[in-house]
Amino acid sequence: MTDHYKTDAIELLKKLISIQSFSKEENSTGDKLEAFMKERGVHTFRKMNNIWAFNKNYNPNKPTVLLNSHHDTVKPNKGYTKDPYCPIVEDGKLFGLGSNDAGGCLVSLLATFLYFYEKENLKYNVAFAASAEEEISGHNGIELIVPELGPIEFAIVGEPTQMHLAIAEKGLMVCDCVSHGRSGHAAREEGENAIYKALKDIEWFRTYQFERVSPFLGPIKMSVTVIHAGSQHNVVPDRCEFVVDIRVTDQYTHEELLETIKANVSCDVVPRSMRMRSSSISDEHPIVKSGLELGRTTYGSPTTSDQALIPVPSLKLGPGDSARSHTADEYVYLAEIEEGIDLYIQILEKVIL
Repeated sequence: MTDHYKTDAIELLKKLISIQSFSKEENSTGDKLEAFMKERGVHTFRKMNNIWAFNKNYNPNKPTVLLNSHHDTVKPNKGYTKDPYCPIVEDGKLFGLGSNDAGGCLVSLLATFLYFYEKENLKYNVAFAASAEEEISGHNGIELIVPELGPIEFAIVGEPTQMHLAIAEKGLMVCDCVSHGRSGHAAREEGENAIYKALKDIEWFRTYQFERVSPFLGPIKMSVTVIHAGSQHNVVPDRCEFVVDIRVTDQYTHEELLETIKANVSCDVVPRSMRMRSSSISDEHPIVKSGLELGRTTYGSPTTSDQALIPVPSLKLGPGDSARSHTADEYVYLAEIEEGIDLYIQILEKVIL
């Protein structure tokens, strides 16, 4: 019953792979997705490079479930031995840039949407959105169109999870820090070395443990990832800049973390953004229970996605393996796509039929 959806999904993915679609440059894959949906009688909406649609029998009095994945990719790394834009199938694997992250998820969710598109008497409306700029957490991606989608009760975000249920996801806060000293000649006992002051704060970031630990995401993780200081060897530096990557869990808000940090370090701390929030969905939610009944398992995901920008309970779920994302000679198994479509449909049927 779903064979033609699977065939169409795989052929669409091959076409998407052959089109360059770096973040902010997804107009051509947007055109392809829009045409694919219109050819099947779906009325689509578009804002910049985001494409979305609702089921044919949309009822504003019913709740809506959002099916979302992205069609932008990172740039191919230098380790590729295959043409990243040539969709080659070998040993059941479809190779190509974006095949795993998140092309397999995208076309599987679109196939699922088409499966439900004309069905009547659904308990939920079904919305599908192919979003842009996910790989850079851009402002003109899913965040741009969420207000256009109307009230959403919950969302399934397509990312490669081996079709297991990522019911929590870490958020992200990147902080720019500056330690201040006083310049002087390195040969004399003068000045105040900003690097030494920064070292004390860096050690705090390295060793501090926040009290509350998430059952699915574990502890907050803080990592100093960039340092800049000094102008020449004989000048005591009066400024040391460093960057801290903070992976946020559902146990703390960004505001709580920032307050704790500022209370414990002497450097200036400025967050680049407070947008990338940790997200989660209850393990008692019907969509999670449906997945569990089908033998899927739950876990917490350390990587960020568009979930952070969708302000409703959301489940990260999709074919493919996160370990393949952004790797050379990226691939997804054809069988993963086929299984993904079946599982998406079965999981949703228990909730929306």
